[in-house]
Amino acid sequence: MKAHFESNPLLDRLPEHLKQFIKPQNYDDYTSINQAVWRYVMRKNVNYLSKVAHSSYVDGLRQTGIDIENIPNMYGMNRILKEIGWAAVAVDGFIPPNAFMEFQAYNVLVIASDIRQLENIEYTPAPDIIHEGAGHAPIIANPEYAEYLRRFGEIGCKAISSAKDYEIYEAIRLLSILKEAEDADQEEVIRVEKLVDDLQKDSGQPSEMAQIRNLHWWTVEYGLIGTVDNPKIYGAGLLSSIGESAWCMTDNVIKLPYTLDAVNQSFDITKPQPQLFVTPDFAHLNLVLEQFANTMALRKGGLSGINKLIESKALGTIELSTGIQISGVFTNVIENNGKPVYIQTTGQTALSYREKELVNHGTSYHAEGFGSPIGKLKGINLAIEDMSPRDLRAYDVYEGEEVTLEFEGDIIVKGEIITGSRNLQGEIILISFKNCTVTHGETVLFRPEWGTYDMAVGKKVVSAFSGPADVNSFNMISHVPSSQTIKAKKTPEREVLENMYQAIRDYRENKNTNADLNQILENLKNNYPTDWLLTVEILEVAENNNLIDLKNNALAHLENLKTKRADVKHLIEFGIELILDSVNA
Repeated sequence: MKAHFESNPLLDRLPEHLKQFIKPQNYDDYTSINQAVWRYVMRKNVNYLSKVAHSSYVDGLRQTGIDIENIPNMYGMNRILKEIGWAAVAVDGFIPPNAFMEFQAYNVLVIASDIRQLENIEYTPAPDIIHEGAGHAPIIANPEYAEYLRRFGEIGCKAISSAKDYEIYEAIRLLSILKEAEDADQEEVIRVEKLVDDLQKDSGQPSEMAQIRNLHWWTVEYGLIGTVDNPKIYGAGLLSSIGESAWCMTDNVIKLPYTLDAVNQSFDITKPQPQLFVTPDFAHLNLVLEQFANTMALRKGGLSGINKLIESKALGTIELSTGIQISGVFTNVIENNGKPVYIQTTGQTALSYREKELVNHGTSYHAEGFGSPIGKLKGINLAIEDMSPRDLRAYDVYEGEEVTLEFEGDIIVKGEIITGSRNLQGEIILISFKNCTVTHGETVLFRPEWGTYDMAVGKKVVSAFSGPADVNSFNMISHVPSSQTIKAKKTPEREVLENMYQAIRDYRENKNTNADLNQILENLKNNYPTDWLLTVEILEVAENNNLIDLKNNALAHLENLKTKRADVKHLIEFGIELILDSVNA
């Protein structure tokens, strides 16, 4: 796959199935209005968050090169991020949770390169460059937190999803797109809101992925740090929301100590959060993460782990006690006394050891699926993997021998042994048979005419997790989201407005001081009566250049807008306050 983005050594390490989500940033697509939105949010954030955010935030802004005046070019950011061992890539809105977390595991920050519309300047349910670039990037300059983020990704990408999780993800992605889009069909918004609500209500027992997404939300996105009585902000969703960063500091939002209980607290991305969790320090985040990881099939394995993979109907892996890993879509398990005694995949399957595919055991060889007994032989306390060469000879587990292996749970393997494969400890991990029949009671699980039978060896399932053991075993370039973000409409009226924003920007930066600022303000008042941000920028230019008449006209217009648009009154007031305070300071 030819890269369509500027790469670097960290990005070169990414597997192809992650690279499919990367898109060019297309910096020239940002308009002067977009730049004004970024600048307003960043000026407000730096002013306010310096008082309420964790100290790592302001330090991180400086370390990661985030510029208050300009939307960051993330591939320029990469030259700075590499100093702290991270990189950034652009994506189109929400990507699947597994992929998002796997990027983190590779120390790569995923940045939705679109930017919120002016009407959603305080909060957007859609991920955007303000949220990702100004929220996530600065805080990862803290090495303790950066390691938490990487470790979270490493564990989170192994979480097993339910069959409904991807459907919910697609619906939430579409809803976030519609809520951020200009002139969205409100009937369609209501329809998708109901779809999301119905899917979440009918999702059944939450999957591992649903639970770990809750932990991600209440820490990485909406986390507070310190004490319940005196918390500081470190979550990117709060750091990037000029509305919710203030709201969350009030008594209207319940503050709870961060514990593993947060795994069961769901969230609504389209609304301010009614409660938040406070961690005493970053080390505690890792403690809770490890507590949750101990409950996952990744560490527990067993029958429950296999059943989670079966229910997911997605590509997953089990690892047996010998270290052999079986990757595929699991469709059946035979159990006996609460233990799995036979597993079955359907379709392409690969066998691996230590995340590396075994030679001649890829998906082309196991194209129709794979089945194998698990456990000990009946009446023998010694498992095959624990047998010495003398033991193996005694039980006819030997090349060229006809053998009948009766496993606990009435699984019988009968055939001629061709060969076996061992792991680095000398344990047999795979035995191949010819003329082989495998049965469970009256049910035939494998027939001689089907060819060579390969039997994985292991007395128990020690791990079960999402995805393949070896990422190169499967073609996973298939999960591109079905919906695309909706770009702002290009109309003649909007182009005129953008040109006026650009003229003020150029004037402020001394690139063109010949613009008729009074005419721009009059044009704005007459033809764009609801736009407020440009008047704030005009007021700033007037104040900085001692243009008294222009300043008074701009202030009068803003006072008028505060009356007409109560929804943005506080935003206008902050803009005025920031300008006047900076001049008088």
